[in-house]
Amino acid sequence: MEPIDLGAAAERVARLAEGIADERLGDPTPCPEYAVRELLAHVAGLSTAFRDAARKRFGPTTDTPPGSSLPVLPDDWRTALPEALDELVTAWREPGAGEGNTRAGGIELPAPVMGRIALDELLLHGWDLARASGRTYEVSEEELRVSEALLTPADDVSGEGFFGPVVAVPEGAPLLDRVIGLGGRRPDWRPARPR
Repeated sequence: MEPIDLGAAAERVARLAEGIADERLGDPTPCPEYAVRELLAHVAGLSTAFRDAARKRFGPTTDTPPGSSLPVLPDDWRTALPEALDELVTAWREPGAGEGNTRAGGIELPAPVMGRIALDELLLHGWDLARASGRTYEVSEEELRVSEALLTPADDVSGEGFFGPVVAVPEGAPLLDRVIGLGGRRPDWRPARPR
């Protein structure tokens, strides 16, 4: 597998996060269990976990399954999140990051696969943030193809995807919509309008 670079995906997420006003932190997201604040906290946590996975520094950050508790957004998130994203990108660019096996979320996998999971996490949660805040979201075809390959189930019998049930999209839907559906999200999701 080719080495993975997370720079563009991390930069997109950082830009989206920077544009979120404090009063929007309670807004819903396509992840039903997360408001915007929990989604941002989750992204910060996964950035740290996948950073440590790249460096093979195992411990609580790499061994704790996601969803074991609702993530809490720290008060300094506006500086801490961009720093965590930068550290994540740097770690996956270091020699040896894509070699051997590594661990994140309590799961051990080959490092090249783990790097692709990190990319997919950034891609999907970037879309979640964009949708929750009503902004456009553009991703390169190359990144989308990596996610599509990762998320496509080995068999279509169960309909269970990597992140839950696959959401069917119409034939000929854009690649982004197909990837979002494979990620267990409805590509047409929009926040409910206030009454």
